[in-house]
Amino acid sequence: MSTRHECSVCGYVYDQEEGDPNSGIAPGTSFDDLPAGWTCPICGAAKDVFSPMD
Repeated sequence: MSTRHECSVCGYVYDQEEGDPNSGIAPGTSFDDLPAGWTCPICGAAKDVFSPMD
């Protein structure tokens, strides 16, 4: 399972090891465990435009 996912709109990379602290997502949170309403912190795109990187 991928630990990094890239936004196809702006290129932001969600890294599971880093989480998204500015959105209250703790390090270690897998992409699949992100809340349904989570959006890209850069462009606001929904989770469904992200693709696994590794």
